[in-house]
Amino acid sequence: MESGRATLLREQQLKDQFDNLEKHTQSGIEFVERYTKFVKERSEIEINYAKQIKNLSKKYQPKKNSKEEEENKYTSCRAFLSTLNELNDYAGQHEVIAENLTSQIITELLRYLTELKAERKSHFHDGRKAQQHIECSWKQLESSKRRFERDCKEADRAQQYFERMDADINVTKADVEKARQQAQMRHQMAADSKSEYSNFLTKFNQEQNEHYYTLIPNIFQKLQEMEERRIERVGVSMKTYAEVDREVLPIVGKCLDGMTKAAESIEPKTDSKQVVESYKSGFEPPGDVEFEDYGPGQSMKRTVSETSLSNSRGEVKERPSGGKSKGKLWPFIKNKNKSPKQNKEPLSNRFNEFMASKPKMTCLRSLRRGSRLLSLKLGSGPEDFSHLPPEQRRKKLQAKIDDLNKDIQKEMDQKDALTKMKGVYEKNPQMGDPASVDPRLVEMAMNIEKLQSEVQKFEGWLAEVEGRLPSKSDPPRRQSGLYETQNSNSSTVANNCAQDRESSPDGSYTEEQSSETQVKVAIANTPEFDDEFDDGDEETLPTIGTCKAIYQFEGNTPLTGHNEGTISVTEGELLYVIEEDKGDGWTRVRRNEEEEGYVPTSYVEVLLETNAKDS
Repeated sequence: MESGRATLLREQQLKDQFDNLEKHTQSGIEFVERYTKFVKERSEIEINYAKQIKNLSKKYQPKKNSKEEEENKYTSCRAFLSTLNELNDYAGQHEVIAENLTSQIITELLRYLTELKAERKSHFHDGRKAQQHIECSWKQLESSKRRFERDCKEADRAQQYFERMDADINVTKADVEKARQQAQMRHQMAADSKSEYSNFLTKFNQEQNEHYYTLIPNIFQKLQEMEERRIERVGVSMKTYAEVDREVLPIVGKCLDGMTKAAESIEPKTDSKQVVESYKSGFEPPGDVEFEDYGPGQSMKRTVSETSLSNSRGEVKERPSGGKSKGKLWPFIKNKNKSPKQNKEPLSNRFNEFMASKPKMTCLRSLRRGSRLLSLKLGSGPEDFSHLPPEQRRKKLQAKIDDLNKDIQKEMDQKDALTKMKGVYEKNPQMGDPASVDPRLVEMAMNIEKLQSEVQKFEGWLAEVEGRLPSKSDPPRRQSGLYETQNSNSSTVANNCAQDRESSPDGSYTEEQSSETQVKVAIANTPEFDDEFDDGDEETLPTIGTCKAIYQFEGNTPLTGHNEGTISVTEGELLYVIEEDKGDGWTRVRRNEEEEGYVPTSYVEVLLETNAKDS
């Protein structure tokens, strides 16, 4: 009985141990799942952070064709742009962190969790199976034991019954023999039950020994190894978690070094020089103001001095409607003491005087320059950038020439490629028709010729500007070369308007009336007023050289006499040059006494006479 109770106690303890192990291993699995969730959330944070950093970098990138893009020539702006680029790379490293966390930790732990759950389930299944087997053996042992006990008691009762029957003299011999046989049968059954019980007991003891010393220890050992592997795997994941951050530190350090280097590359002096170069006008400082004597016996009539500050640039701004335009003086000088307005002569009379005294326009170029002046007054930019100061105009022209040269090189590369393709077609007709390339080659040749003509036109304007830019050895002048034509056209207006100064008691002068007059003069210079000029007084221009037509050119309309326009020429034709190209890409030629006009300079080969070149 004591042995049976001990066995039951051990079975109960073993069952309790399995329950404890099951709870502990389940807790370990839940810990791995919680750590995996932690890493996953960290990865999502890294992705969102990288996205926000990239959006921030993109937000402050300079927009195309904007003022911010133009400011990139300054070192501080370039440093900020480099910082934004480095910040974008920095954000990329956080994306790398998120990718590595996902691939090296999250994915691996999820797969390991699946394997861990399957292994744990298998070990506990084996444990429960072994426990059920030992319990079944124990039940068999208990059953054989109870049967043996019952058979023994039945054999004792049969033996006692037989002995009573054998001692009773009243019982027949047959009844005694029957009782004896019954007692022998019961003793045999008890012996059989004893043998069966002994066998079950031996078997149970063997299985119990194997259960407690082999099967259960092996299962517990496997569970222990499984748990150790789980703990080790969590430790490796934590180490990988740190290594993922450490791997990107060198690149992050390079990004930070790039930001530091960009900050150190800022050069205040260079930026200030860039500002000077950007806004340098090329105008010369004004010359000395001449002394005007107004003493006794001197004429009080005032004239406009060439060194007057109010006439320094020859520019007139269009007066807004309803307002009064103010004469723009030299920078930083304010005209505070203005004299009261006097009654002035009507502007129409001044304009009539100017028209009567102005010389006639004798060429199409003068009309073009007049319209150019009008476009300058109205604020539109001409093609030759003549509305800009000399230095800025030179930069614009040079940039335009560079762009045209790039376009020419591009067209020539395409033409060379098509030429090679045509050669391949000629050698291998099955690959294509060589004649199909000819129209494209002709088109490219025309494009190249057109671009080269544009380059020559802009180079002429550039040469004109560079010739007008003052050198350090030149004496200072009042106006720049860019505005000489405008000032010469408006000199009569300036002299007429100078009369208004006599009516001002303090000698001050406003450019209100002069501005209106100059705008109307500019309008008068346009071709719309061509009918008002008397062309009968035009003089025949002398011949300054000869030229030979390189290409055929179709003029708009043939001209006769003194009418102006383009003229048609044929290839190889010899013509007389009466006016050379002055930067606009056109040369004026004459075929005979009654036929002359303009042709593109790039279409002819000009040979000027020596005295014409010297002049």
